[in-house]
Amino acid sequence: MNDKKPAALLADVSTPPRIEILLADMNGRLRGKQIPLEGEKKVWQGAVRLPASTQSLDIWGDDNDDLTGISLTLGDPDGAVIPDKKSHVAIPWAPAGSSQVLATMHTLEGEPHFCDPRGMLAALLKRFEAKGLTPVVATELEFYVMDGSSRETGIPVPPSILTCKGEPNGFQLYEMDAVDNMQPYLDLVRAYCEAMNLPADATIAEFGPGQYEVNLNHKPDALSAADDCIYLKRVVEQAARKFGLKSTCMAKPYSDQAGSGLHVHASLIDRDGNNVLDAKGGDDVLLRSVTAGMLKTMREAQLIFAPFANSYRRFQPGSFAPVDVDWGYGNRGTAIRIPEKDGPGARVEHRVAGADANPYFLLTAILGGMLLGIEETLDPGPVTTPTSRPEKCDRLTHDFLTAVEDFAASAFIGDIFGKQYQKLYADTKRKEAITYLRTVSDFDYKAYLPRI
Repeated sequence: MNDKKPAALLADVSTPPRIEILLADMNGRLRGKQIPLEGEKKVWQGAVRLPASTQSLDIWGDDNDDLTGISLTLGDPDGAVIPDKKSHVAIPWAPAGSSQVLATMHTLEGEPHFCDPRGMLAALLKRFEAKGLTPVVATELEFYVMDGSSRETGIPVPPSILTCKGEPNGFQLYEMDAVDNMQPYLDLVRAYCEAMNLPADATIAEFGPGQYEVNLNHKPDALSAADDCIYLKRVVEQAARKFGLKSTCMAKPYSDQAGSGLHVHASLIDRDGNNVLDAKGGDDVLLRSVTAGMLKTMREAQLIFAPFANSYRRFQPGSFAPVDVDWGYGNRGTAIRIPEKDGPGARVEHRVAGADANPYFLLTAILGGMLLGIEETLDPGPVTTPTSRPEKCDRLTHDFLTAVEDFAASAFIGDIFGKQYQKLYADTKRKEAITYLRTVSDFDYKAYLPRI
């Protein structure tokens, strides 16, 4: 009889390589299966199955069958998990030879499931293809790295190396000390990105203690760009675990520190590779029209850009998170920024979304607004400048439930996400918003209980 303790027994076992097939759910969380390499063939044969309701799970992991009717109501039927070979990359934190691949949920009849985020973005891209246009997209992800004790306490705390006597060292925007102090972690993030062929470019320190931004280069494949972004979210957390740290893409993890955004740069090229947004030194009619399309649909799509109750804490006046539905040239205080209007670099920057946004839904909503500006000639209205702003300007909502109702009532949302999914998503998020509103918080106890 072997009298070794369990930990010692595990130490004697060499961990075999694996392949992971992954689905992004409505909240951008990855779900899927680990499969031994000897079973890899069934991945590429499209033989992997998961309940279709996997794509309807809310933030707590509940399938909400009473709202959606696609789980036990139907017997919780399987869907086919179809991998996308373009997204097949290594798992650098796993045993050598391990890999991962992103997939789209299909019905057993072979159609993309109406709940699948990748499928929705792919369907929208076909509408651009029919017009002879290809979106070129890049994302900029902000995130926080925290001390590992945050896992036990549930309270975010900056890494100790970025504090003095337990207090943050102040704002760290572009501060090289904040980069140098976390260099081993950031080096591992970059090594993981290289191993996974993620097109990571610049890494910078952002405002908050332990807050960083990693930019991904432009790609003429929006679906692949969304894949890169969701992989990057996984990378920053896996690298954090190696150092006993915790990462988060919460929009606002600290009350008194900057929120984290997920900015998107987008342009459009035609079949000859020309940037159709290039004003060539003249009137930027199309560039302003696609800007107007995004502005016109921004309130209706805000639930996509800010999908959780915490997301709305980020929209604060005087911060770099926009609060108005406005636009400007090179103006980082606006919701839509046009960094360049002339030449091959002509593009728009969408600055509304938090880091907590689902990348597939985010690009679907942004590109859907741009498509509206292609199909109609729209006027974005007066431009916001450092010295002037429009007299009347719509505002983004600060209220989660209001965003849910705007989303639910939108014809635009029904068009790009499908009416069936529009209702499912709105019903699920309405439940989340009402649960939030019904929950008495620590703020209530601290502010009101002693005085009222």
